[in-house]
Amino acid sequence: MLRRATRGLPLVPSVGLLLVFLAGPILYCFYAAFTDMALTGSGATGNEFVGFDNFAKAFSEPAFANAVFLTLLFTLFSAVLGQNILGMIIAFSMRRTNKIVRAVVGSIVIGAWVLPEIVAAYMWTAVLGDEGTLNRVLEFLRIPGQDWLYSNPILAVSIANVWRGTAFSMLVYSAALSEIPSEIEEAAEVDGATGWWRVWHVTLPMIRRSIMTNLMLITLQTLAVFGLIYAMVGEGGASGKAQTLPIYMYEQAFKFSQIGYGTAVALILLLVGAIFSLIYMRLLNPGKEAT
Repeated sequence: MLRRATRGLPLVPSVGLLLVFLAGPILYCFYAAFTDMALTGSGATGNEFVGFDNFAKAFSEPAFANAVFLTLLFTLFSAVLGQNILGMIIAFSMRRTNKIVRAVVGSIVIGAWVLPEIVAAYMWTAVLGDEGTLNRVLEFLRIPGQDWLYSNPILAVSIANVWRGTAFSMLVYSAALSEIPSEIEEAAEVDGATGWWRVWHVTLPMIRRSIMTNLMLITLQTLAVFGLIYAMVGEGGASGKAQTLPIYMYEQAFKFSQIGYGTAVALILLLVGAIFSLIYMRLLNPGKEAT
C-alpha cells in the first residue's frame, strides 16, 4: 500500500497544476454562469444566484439562435468540408509526386498554418475587401465586384479559415497514407481495383480512424475561432451575418458587461463541442456498443 502511494508522488505536482490552471477556471465558469455577475451595475458589487435564468435567456434570444446557426454553418463549411476534404485531396495528390513538388507544396500549405491568426485575417481582408485584390481581378474581367466582407461575411471568414487550417488535415492524412502497406494496394490492383473504387473500398477504410480523429480535432478548433473572425468582420459583420458563438459571447460579456450571461453561452459552446466529440468517438468505434 505504502509502495503504491510513493509511486504516485511524482504525479502530485502535475495534478496540482491541472487542478489550479484547468479545473479551477472551469469550475469558476460553472459558478459564474448561474449568477448575475456583471462588470457594471448591481452585478458588479455582489453576485446573486439566478439558477438557469441565463440559459433560459439564451434560448429565448433570436440573436443567440442566429449565432448557433452561423457557428454550425461556419464549422461545416470551413472544417468538415473545407479543411478536411482539401487536406485529404492534397495528401493523396502528394503521394504521386516527386520530392521537390512535395517539398514546395508542403512548405506553402504549412506556411499558411504557422502564420499568426491576425496576419491571416488582415491578408484576407486585403483580398476580399471592397478595394481588395479579388475585386480588382473581377474588374479586369469586366465582372461586377462587391464587398465580400459586407455582403457575405460568413463565406469570407470560412474561406480564410480553410486557407489557414488545411495544413493540419494534410499532415494527418499524409501520415496515415504513409502507414498503408504497399502490398495491400498492389494486391488490390492485381484484383482489378483501380482509381476511385480502390480509394473508396481499400484506402479510405484503412485510414478511417485518422479521418475521425482529424474531424474531431478540426471541429473543436473551428468552434472556438475568434481572432480571425473578429479581425475580419468585427462583431459579426453587417446585421450579425458572421456572429458566431465566440463573437456573441464576447459581445455579451465585455461589450454589454453581462459576465454571467456570457459565461453561460460559453458553457453551451462547450456542450456543442462535447456533442460533436461524442458523435465522432461513436463513429470511431462503431462496433463497441455491439460488443
